Amino acid sequence: MKVLDSEFAKGFLGMAENCWKMGWHERNGGNMSYRLRPEEAESVREDFYAEPKPWTPIDASIPSLAGDFFMVTGSGKFFQNTLREPEDATAIVELDDKGENYRIVWGLVNGGRPTSELPSHLLNHAVKIEATGGKNRVIYHCHPANVIALSYVLPLEDAVWSRELWDTMTECPIIFPAGVGVLEWEVPGGRAIGLKSCEKMKTYDVIIWAHHGMFCAGESFDMAFGLAHTVDKAADILVKIISMGGRKRSISSDDFRRLAKDFNVDLNEKFL
Repeated sequence: MKVLDSEFAKGFLGMAENCWKMGWHERNGGNMSYRLRPEEAESVREDFYAEPKPWTPIDASIPSLAGDFFMVTGSGKFFQNTLREPEDATAIVELDDKGENYRIVWGLVNGGRPTSELPSHLLNHAVKIEATGGKNRVIYHCHPANVIALSYVLPLEDAVWSRELWDTMTECPIIFPAGVGVLEWEVPGGRAIGLKSCEKMKTYDVIIWAHHGMFCAGESFDMAFGLAHTVDKAADILVKIISMGGRKRSISSDDFRRLAKDFNVDLNEKFL
């Protein structure tokens, strides 16, 4: 099977297009990765390069991902082009048997390399695999304007952001019941931000990178996009609430607990 005929590639490109339409990806901003199932990699192996690109260090040792394949966006590539020129804008990479190096086996036909955030993606894939029993497959990073704006106003604390966002829409505590993690500003693309994100990803599915954007995880493309969309919408509402003079009323902690019971979710009690 050709890579572009596969369901996972169609899902990847479809999500990228939807995210572009949301306005979260100016120029070449943002990135995404998907961990292929073994049978998916095998089904498209005939479409891989006869001679893969050279091995490149990941700048991390991730043995739990040894031998895995990932579809990723390219560094410097535009999300708006992923659907129109997928073989130029995206790639499939293979990790070596130690999880220390990667090589391109498909895509980036006009040259280039995977997203500069690849170390962050791979490190966090490993964390979410352990946290979800292997269910998580998508890591996604974007630049929603309202989320970034709030990071200049709200205290950079998990508890503050989680409660403020929960309190904007009733659905929020159901969709991200653990809350959200928040990191102070860090240079993007390096090992440091990846490791700091890993600590947060042990608890949360979404992290706010202050003055930069959002970093989130999901079991599927729909789940990852839906999570990002929900947080972005909540941030939009919160910006409007603040601009109108702040809250005049709120959802009580006991009401949140009733909601959690009725919808059978484990709400992070420390934020109540």
